[in-house]
Amino acid sequence: MKPVAIFRHSLAEGPGYFATYLDAHRIGWRLVKVDAGDALPASVGGFSGLVFMGGPMSVNDALPWISGVLQLIRAAVKAGVPVLGHCLGAQLMSRALGGTVGPNPQKEIGWGRVDVADSSTARAWFGDTRSFVSFHWHGETYSLPAGADGIASSPHCRNQAFALGPHLGMQCHVEMTPEMIRAWCDSGREALALCACPSVQGSREMQSHMPARLAVLNTVAARLYDRWIEGLKN
Repeated sequence: MKPVAIFRHSLAEGPGYFATYLDAHRIGWRLVKVDAGDALPASVGGFSGLVFMGGPMSVNDALPWISGVLQLIRAAVKAGVPVLGHCLGAQLMSRALGGTVGPNPQKEIGWGRVDVADSSTARAWFGDTRSFVSFHWHGETYSLPAGADGIASSPHCRNQAFALGPHLGMQCHVEMTPEMIRAWCDSGREALALCACPSVQGSREMQSHMPARLAVLNTVAARLYDRWIEGLKN
């Protein structure tokens, strides 16, 4: 099988648990370090799937690589190559497919409940899970692209996940590891100090009970990834 291409947009926002999952399933992958200046692939033909991770930037920023990423997403969807987006990655997917990205009513940072929609599409991705506690770190949100089904929401963000055939975009971060949470809390210390609202947690709260919280989140993530890899191209 051709490898999965994973696009990293920030050093601290790598593939995390997703890479662990791929390794456990003996699925090859290639990391494209967009943040380090790696060139984007010329086509999607050499990959079984495309995965876009998070990042502190906005899809609406005038960054030189964004237009190329949007073109890759559109090419993958046209070719039936599964696309998976985490946070910024989901926003890139929405924008590429005709949706819009803009400010969420409030920032959502830390652990918080995600509710799964009562639909056949949602059940195909989440199984029997009706709600779970995920990790969040975002200030923007996306609209659903044409033809996509919204399959999850949260009290602070209407669109937490969408599915479009074999493609999945998630605003929430199901790929987290203890190292990633610690790094984000450290790098975001000043930003967190400026946030004072119920939807933003402090560093200490985010790092409490991590093993138990991540064990549950890994289970949810594995279910989603199980469904996603079913569509990988040989």
